[in-house]
Amino acid sequence: MVSIEMARRLILENIATLGTESVPILEGLNRVCAEDYRSPWDIPPVDNSEMDGYAFAHSNAAAGSKLKVTGFVYAGEFRSVPVSAGEAVKIMTGAPIPPGCDTVVPIEEVEANDSCIRLKREIPRGNHVRKRGNDICANDLVISAGTPLRPQEIGMLSSMGKTFVCVFKKPHCAILATGDELLQPGSIPVEGKIINSNSHSLAAQVMDAGGVPVLLGIARDSRDETVAKIREGLQADFLIVTGGASVGDRDHVKESIVALGGRLLFWKVNIKPGKPVAFAMLQGKPVFALPGNPVSTMVSFEQFVRPALLKSMGRTRIFRPVKNAILHEDLENTSDRPNLIRGRVSHNGHEYTVSSTGKQGSNRLSSLVQGNGLIYLPPAESLPAGSTVEVELYDSEFEMRNKT
Repeated sequence: MVSIEMARRLILENIATLGTESVPILEGLNRVCAEDYRSPWDIPPVDNSEMDGYAFAHSNAAAGSKLKVTGFVYAGEFRSVPVSAGEAVKIMTGAPIPPGCDTVVPIEEVEANDSCIRLKREIPRGNHVRKRGNDICANDLVISAGTPLRPQEIGMLSSMGKTFVCVFKKPHCAILATGDELLQPGSIPVEGKIINSNSHSLAAQVMDAGGVPVLLGIARDSRDETVAKIREGLQADFLIVTGGASVGDRDHVKESIVALGGRLLFWKVNIKPGKPVAFAMLQGKPVFALPGNPVSTMVSFEQFVRPALLKSMGRTRIFRPVKNAILHEDLENTSDRPNLIRGRVSHNGHEYTVSSTGKQGSNRLSSLVQGNGLIYLPPAESLPAGSTVEVELYDSEFEMRNKT
């Protein structure tokens, strides 16, 4: 039985980034850039006005100066005729600064009539003029390979004329549930049977991480069917199997992986919930065998599969954030394994606090639904209320506000 840290190391040592692909720029959102991008031009490409106002030469900028208005420059229009001394042109925000001008005064800072303006105060040189290249200069390295593409990176690439972007591929993850007791989602439960929720939970976790789930359905408790389904799953980049990795008479997953030539790197992790986790490399593909209990399945995915998927997509930040929080209640770990207790984390502006979500059975999916974090409780340790504990946050909406 390996530690959590050793299990992660053995997994990540065997995960490589996937290939790259060029996708339409909006499809690059939340993916990782796979090449460097330099700007082909200055941004902005010309000096332009950052206000609606009047453009003129600074030599005429003294307070009380009167300037004759000789034109109007709209955004998107370029005036090639120079503006003479003693003259000004009305100009819109974003419009190019005409020849002969180097300063802009806002509309509200002049007295104006149809043919001239008078400056109410002295205007500094370069006032409200955005210089060419003041954001990006031609050939600047703007976005480096390995950068996650947020909306602002998408906007910057668009300003550089890009309509496609090179990104790391999304992993396709085959998901296989095992067990004679399972019914397909949409079925009506009958005595001795349960609905297969794990496949959809895992598929949602794969999608949340940025991958593409491929549902293989259910393998019944026979070695031949398990082998056939695992072989089918090897068409994907990753294979995730839930159930059948324990020590029961009908648990065929481990032996099926080995029978197909897989290299088992570990089986069983010193963790609760999620002890019967196995990881193997089979025909060059990572294979995760996760427990069948719903909470154990989802917690195991968070701890071991999600970081691997993120690494394969070129990400370097692959672990959930961890915060120190104050316990609201007494907690006891009677196990000899570290216990990841489902908790509800709050922040009052000064500190994080956390309480458990109640009963912690590994079949109780509601304990995850009601929570937003996992409390780390060391083996055989009791902690009184007021103790400081580490909490791994798994809710992306945590600390988002519902009012101004």
